Amino acid sequence: MLHRRAVSSRRVRWILVAAGLTGITLAAVSAARPAFAAGDTTTNAAAADTALTAWKAVILGLVEGITEYLPISSTGHLLVAERLLDIGASSATETAADTYVVTIQAGAILAVLVLYRQRIADIVRGLFGRSETGRRILLALAVAFLPAAITGLLFDDLIKDRLLAPAPIVGAWIVGALAIWFVVPRVRAPHGRPLDEITLRHAAIIGVCQVLALWPGTSRSLVTIIAALAVGLSMMAAVEFSFLLGLLTLTAATVYDGAKNGGELVDTFGIATPLLGLLVAFVSAVVAVRWMVTYLERKDLRIFAIYRVAAAVATIALLVAGTI
Repeated sequence: MLHRRAVSSRRVRWILVAAGLTGITLAAVSAARPAFAAGDTTTNAAAADTALTAWKAVILGLVEGITEYLPISSTGHLLVAERLLDIGASSATETAADTYVVTIQAGAILAVLVLYRQRIADIVRGLFGRSETGRRILLALAVAFLPAAITGLLFDDLIKDRLLAPAPIVGAWIVGALAIWFVVPRVRAPHGRPLDEITLRHAAIIGVCQVLALWPGTSRSLVTIIAALAVGLSMMAAVEFSFLLGLLTLTAATVYDGAKNGGELVDTFGIATPLLGLLVAFVSAVVAVRWMVTYLERKDLRIFAIYRVAAAVATIALLVAGTI
């Protein structure tokens, strides 16, 4: 009885923490918006109000770095933060802002390169036939990468036009929370396999499932972790493969958008301010990834389900209030 009360008490505390963090983050960004706007009035009009200032770049960097690899959707958080900060609200800055929220992923990419450098070095050795394990993981990553890459290229405009909005993101947050709460316990094996034992069949299943993450708010890491657990990988193996696959997927998206609209990004926002956001994204992603790995060694994913519901509720409140 005492144990049940203790568990219940811990869950209540986690709910309060998740709701509190969500509320504090969104409130801080919301409160910062008029201050940014006021500070920009010295330079002229809509372009100043929607510019990427240093403080806005720092906030977006924090949002990107913290949320990219956690199963809570960086795209959803960046969209809300963008709207609260009025970044890209004018036609003059819209394309540059959209490009920036993609290319800022470079900070998160660097974080995985640093934290998983030994595994990546082994994969590189596998590329040259010097590591059988590295070769197996490299082939698995390539197979898992292709379905979402092809689908994304074919339907990129459709996804941005129809799904990149607060309402679809809120729906994806809630569906993802339900998946964590009810699906993960059913598919997670008591003793899963290590990443070294992944097969091409496993990778293909994970890759097809990653297509679901093209719906903004779903979370690429959530979908790939659940799929990896479903094919029998351990939690730590599923998380590592998700991060490595994210490295490949995010790099492709960053290079694609950067090559397509990078010139307009630099012309609109310059170089120094975007790089500041990227640096902040790198540091915060390192912290977030280390925390997540340590946390999941002892706990399950349910705290992220609670957080997703809290984020959805907070976003609904902002929509009702007309703030975003």
